[in-house]
Amino acid sequence: MSEPDAGNERVIFVYTTYPSVAEAEAAGRTLVERRLAACVNILPGMISHYRWEGTIERGEEAVMIIKTRALYFEAVRAAVKEMHSYSTPAILVIPIETIDPGYRAWLLAETEVGKKG
Repeated sequence: MSEPDAGNERVIFVYTTYPSVAEAEAAGRTLVERRLAACVNILPGMISHYRWEGTIERGEEAVMIIKTRALYFEAVRAAVKEMHSYSTPAILVIPIETIDPGYRAWLLAETEVGKKG
């Protein structure tokens, strides 16, 4: 198990959905390019049933899991909203209780905003 370091840097997953794989891929690539995420996972083929404006809807969506630092949540949320076609996208934080130390180190290294390469 990995314990928080002296900087108390926590890792989180941010869960969101998109109406298409293409939109999810464009947003995900931008998040990685900006170093707001070390990695995004896009899971196509999700079916959602939900109530929207008084009507029960069915939608086919793509799930995106954004792997990032807790400190970047507000920037990630703003970027997702900026690039999203939904007026009210789902943006939820999944806290990570335990993480492999090597994976954690990689994630933190790849999310150093301002780092080149």
